[in-house]
This record gives sequence, C-alpha cells and structure tokens, in this order.
Amino acid sequence: MRRSIPVVLALLLALVLAGCSNSPKASPAASPSVPVGDLASLGPLVSPSPGTIGPEGAPIPSAPPLADLSKAATGQDVDGIKCQTSEQVAYHIHAHLAIYVDGRPRQVPFGIGIPDPVTQQANGYPFVVSGKCFSWLHAHMSDGVIHVESPSQRGYTLGQFFDIWGQPLSATQVGPVTGTVTAFYRGKPYTGSDLRAIPLTAHADIQLDIGQPLVAPEVTDFSRL
Repeated sequence: MRRSIPVVLALLLALVLAGCSNSPKASPAASPSVPVGDLASLGPLVSPSPGTIGPEGAPIPSAPPLADLSKAATGQDVDGIKCQTSEQVAYHIHAHLAIYVDGRPRQVPFGIGIPDPVTQQANGYPFVVSGKCFSWLHAHMSDGVIHVESPSQRGYTLGQFFDIWGQPLSATQVGPVTGTVTAFYRGKPYTGSDLRAIPLTAHADIQLDIGQPLVAPEVTDFSRL
C-alpha cells in the first residue's frame, strides 16, 4: 500500500528529531571565554513573553518574523560555510536565539540555511524536513533554535548565522530594525564590542533586545534536542 504524503513527511520529521537526539554532541561546558557583565547592572527587566513551547523544546513566539528569507543564502558558500545535500553530524550542537524589539518578541523564521524548505506540521507549527541543501548552520523551526551540524568541530558565530540569513547585525541594527542593541549570552549581558563575534556554543541562550524596555533573558530547555 502506498503511504500518503502526510505520513511520509511525518516519518521524515521523526527521523530529523531522532537525528538530533542520537548524533554526537559537544559538551555545553566546552565554551570559549565570552565577555559578559552583571545582569543586575541593567536595572529592572520586564518578564519575557516567548510563546508556546514547540517540538524542539523552545518557545515559538506569537509574533511576526524579524525578517523574511528574501535575502537568505540559496545554497552558495557563506563565510566558508557550505550547504550540503545531507545534514552533517560529526559536530552537532544547538544554540537558541531570541529577539525582542521594544520589549516585544519577534520570530527567527524557519528555513534559514535550508533553501527551498519543505515543511511538515509538528504540533501545529511548520518544521522543515528537507530542502535543496542543509547549511552547517540552519533553523528547522521558527523557535530560534540554531542547529550547528558540521563535518568537523570548529567555532561558529552569530554573525555567520546572520550572514546566511542575509541580514545585518551590529550594535545598532538587527536585521531591518535599528536602535540600541543589548545582547545577552547565557543569561548575562554581553559586553563585547562586536555582536557578530558571539559564539554559537552548545546549549547557549543568546538574546538580542533592540530598544526599550529590556527583557529578562530567556532560558531554553534543550533536553529534547
């Protein structure tokens, strides 16, 4: 009997999530030195409003994306990062990116790093199960989870992910939105001068607040990945 297309896609979804669970992962403790400050130095912070927890264990904001994929890479090398026909698992970790504009959440859209994405509904949300190719940095869902899937262990940065997205990132601009940017890394304010240098390390929570008020940094449950 032929399986229906929804059943086939559901099986692909299960395989993608199983691959995340079973492939080798780096230890969350294996992080480079990152300049951070004291959270209390920022004064009162408003509570985050991240959205509903999705299949990857991260919240999916009930909000529009910060930017679409009209300028995203379509398969070419970006910053020396390739887009290959299959996902690489020699080095496989996850980080989480949350973005707030004037205290309100914005989505990181699914399909960054996976051109021509094919999706399957997972708990009512699109999950990318296939595409033209898979960049070593990509996003399956609009939950901000960044999949680092590389043929070898090396350092990757937030700036490289934004380059694959085709969006600018600086202390005064995130994608199309301009203003003063406050960055958080693992729950503390990032004090480095270059936001592009923020490392994508295992189980790192990264948050970018553009404007005011500042939102307390989100904490992601990575146990499903």
